[in-house]
Amino acid sequence: MSKASIEKQLKALGNTEIASHSQRFFKTGPGEYGEGDVCLGIRVPVLRKQVKGLRTEPLADVLALLKSQYHEARLLALLLLVDRFERGDETARQQVYGAYLEHTDYINNWDLVDSSAHKIVGAYLQDKPRDLLYQLASSTLLWDKRIAMIATFWFIKDGDFVDALALAERFLQEPHDLMHKAVGWGLREVGNRDRGTMEAFLLQHYQAMPRTMLRYAIEKLPETRRQEYLKGTI
Repeated sequence: MSKASIEKQLKALGNTEIASHSQRFFKTGPGEYGEGDVCLGIRVPVLRKQVKGLRTEPLADVLALLKSQYHEARLLALLLLVDRFERGDETARQQVYGAYLEHTDYINNWDLVDSSAHKIVGAYLQDKPRDLLYQLASSTLLWDKRIAMIATFWFIKDGDFVDALALAERFLQEPHDLMHKAVGWGLREVGNRDRGTMEAFLLQHYQAMPRTMLRYAIEKLPETRRQEYLKGTI
């Protein structure tokens, strides 16, 4: 099915009221991080239902969809890539991984990154060298940096915190709020599995940490402990 045909189907599923909300939610206005993006107004569960009927589409067609001007079309393309990766053999997984990294310019909002980076980049690198994450972390592109951090969530779930903490330290001075949130979220996930490891990191860095990052990291701690971090009384 062509990109135009899929976009036509998606437009039929759209809702103008939801689209208007999404335009604001994903910061698509002038000067905002999602500037120029166009939302159709389709809920994620509805998009997920489209995957089964499109999973046999050629990889080239999925990548064409990833270049769509429509936010939900790009998200659908990423859901298809994740599905292809999870169902594929090692050759197919390598193809998806390579294609994903070649198209990060189009993985250009936080939800697009968060729905795919750990499931493709993280999963692929689980038993391989992870130098690529540090290359992404050095990129000038915000989305490459977020991909690097979110990819580590795949390792975190297995109790492997090394790269998550190394990147968290690297991103401590990162200026963008979206990176503060991603790092804080990652630290919280580490803490959910090993509070001692997370707090060892926080005790070393919390006073210099951006406030949003800290708030995300300590969200699940007992209230008295949270206040100690927030007030700097530890």
